[in-house]
Parts: sequence; C-alpha cells; structure tokens
Amino acid sequence: MPRSPTSSEDEMAQSFSDYSMESESDSSKEETIYDTIKATAEKPSSKMEDAQNNTFVIRIIIPDLQQTKCIRFNPEASVWIAKQRILCTLNQSLKDVLNYGLFQPANNGREGKFLDEERLLMEYPQNASKGVPSLEFSYKKRIYRQLNLDEKQVAKFHTKANFRKCMDLIHHRSVEKLIKMLDRGLDPNYHDLESGETPLTLAAQLSNTAEVIKALKNGGAHLDFRAKDGMTALHKAARAKNQLTLKTLLDLGASPNYKDSCGLTPLYHTAVVGEDPSCCELLLHEHATVGCRDENGWQEIHQACRYGHVQHLEHFLFYGADMGTQNASGNTALHICALYNQDSCARVLLLRGANKELKNYNNQSPFQVAIIAGNFELAEFIKNHKETDTGMYVGISVQYCMEVIALVNYIE
Repeated sequence: MPRSPTSSEDEMAQSFSDYSMESESDSSKEETIYDTIKATAEKPSSKMEDAQNNTFVIRIIIPDLQQTKCIRFNPEASVWIAKQRILCTLNQSLKDVLNYGLFQPANNGREGKFLDEERLLMEYPQNASKGVPSLEFSYKKRIYRQLNLDEKQVAKFHTKANFRKCMDLIHHRSVEKLIKMLDRGLDPNYHDLESGETPLTLAAQLSNTAEVIKALKNGGAHLDFRAKDGMTALHKAARAKNQLTLKTLLDLGASPNYKDSCGLTPLYHTAVVGEDPSCCELLLHEHATVGCRDENGWQEIHQACRYGHVQHLEHFLFYGADMGTQNASGNTALHICALYNQDSCARVLLLRGANKELKNYNNQSPFQVAIIAGNFELAEFIKNHKETDTGMYVGISVQYCMEVIALVNYIE
C-alpha cells in the first residue's frame, strides 16, 4: 500500500540522521556490518563473467581463520570491492571486520604493505611467475620497519594503561611524548575501551592536532583504520567541520572516498552536518566522488536539500550532481525541498534547470508533494516557475567545469 510522502521520507531521513549504534551489542553490530557489505557488494554482470581475459585469480590467505581461498577478481575494481567479495565468501565471522585489509607481503626487496582500499587492484602488480599470486587478508596492525625488533618486548608494551596514556597525550597535544611512545613500539591501531575511538579518529575531532596526526601516521597508524562506529579519521574530521585536519589527512595520502560501516563517504557526511561548506569544497577539490547512496537511495544532494544547506547544494551541482536522481521512494532533490519546505534550495534547483514535472513512485510531482505537506507558498513558486527563468550556466557541461577547475589549480 503506497505511503504518504511525509511518512515515507520522515522514516528515511531518520534512518540516517538519527543513526546510532551505541545501543547495539558488539555481535549485532558485526551482523549489521556483514549485512551492509553483502547488500552493497559488487554483483558481477554476465559481461564480466564472460570476459575471463579481464579477470585474474589471487590466492587469499586468511590467517585468523586458517583458511586459503582462490578468488577471481576484476583488476579494474577497487581494493574495497575486492575486500567485500572476500567477506561474502566467508562461512565464519571475523571480529571488527571493517579493519581487515589485503596485505601484500614483502617481495623482491619491497616492504610488505596493506593495499589502499580506494585504489584499483590493477595498481598493485601481482607476481604470477611462481604460480597463483597470493595476498593475506589480515587485521590491520602497525608494520614495523626495525630490523632487530623484539616482538615479545613490544607485546608487553601494549597494555590498557599505555593505551589510555596515549589517548591522554593526544588530548593534550603532547607531540614529543607521543612520539617517544610510538618509538618504543606502540601500535596506534586500537580502540579506546571507553569511547571506541582510535588515536587517529580522536585526533581528527580535536583542533590544532596536525602535528599529532603526522606523528601517528609516521608511527604506523593506518589512515583507513575505523573507530568502533565504523568511521575513519576522515569521516570524523568532516563531521567535526575540521578543515585543517581534513587537509592534513588528505595530504598524508588519505582517500576522500573512504567508506564507513554504512558505505557512506566523508562528503556524504558534510551534506548532513552542513554549516561551513569549506570541508565539502575541499573534498570535492580533492576528487571526492559525488553520488554516494545510503540504504534508502539518498544521495548528498537529497541530504543538502533535506536540511537546507544551500552552499553545499551549489557545490554538489557544480561538481556534477544529478538533479534528477531519485531515492528509494522516487523522490528527487526537488521533491525533498517540497516535503521539508526548503525554499532556498528549491529555488537553486529550479534556476539550475531541475525538472519540476518528474514524479516519484507515488506518481506525485514536487508541486503535489508541497501541497500534501502543507507548504503552499513553495508549491505556488514551483507551479509558477517557467523554463525561461532557468539560470544561464545550466548549459555548461560538467566536463567544461572540470577543465576550468584544472586550469585554476594549474595557475595557482
């Protein structure tokens, strides 16, 4: 039975904005993460399955489960997608699964390393001269470079007291003392028992922590290591509207497209938290992908219109956001404006050429949604808007905009 647009959209907006996993048990969190991964995992098309020449087989060794699997991958897929495919083949659960990664062991004089989740598999050449190449699927830990490392001594150093001391040093921005702890062998990839934060995600939420973040990175912290709530340091910085920290993380090599436990990017989070659009602009400038969808089909453009974040909306449109994209109820960004009475965002969309006649899956236009929601002034504006009122730059292609941005960056 069709639901009214108000009840339908209220549920979907609440599903993200009020999202919290604090009340869930650890086991239910893991089940939720596995469900999310399985739902979003890349489903190979018939073309991909037929084009065997475009795939290759890698032996995946999973030490924690004492298992080995041979899996066929698409080299043009990201490491994140490859990780999802591996998880979908497991018949046993792994604890804190999002902090597992593909590890390339040391070979031919090259140091071992975890593959960056947002890079393509083809960017990591595999040596097939000795048979099927191998990768480990392991929990992300610090990779020690010391030649004469006393592993037992380092293990003794990893105590609750030292972990707590490390978090205190971050709170007080005590960089020199923090570096000494890291030099003694502390692995900064762990969760604080009280807050669930990692040293890096904690630092990302505080001000004036650029040097702390650099020390943690140099001391073995993985930029994509996630806190208990499934967010990376980049997500935390974006939600805290901490532009300097965001820039520091990006400069250190973090990808603007890291996914949280719901598959959402830092850019998506900026659309929700709003206010100062500088973080949104920075992520877009660093090639963040526009068009991330949540479980209900909401994209950044929907969230910006839900909360009336006009400047964010302008940035998304400039970087190629699709004004006609529909969520799970078939609502476009203009429908969302009509539902939540976001007059300014609606005007921006219409002036940029949004199709006001496009209907949702209840066969309702934005005008009809505004009437049902009781937003009569906005309904009148939508009804009376004419195509001749559309702004002049609507016809400019996204490609042209990208070329202009590249030229400006080159000049700078």
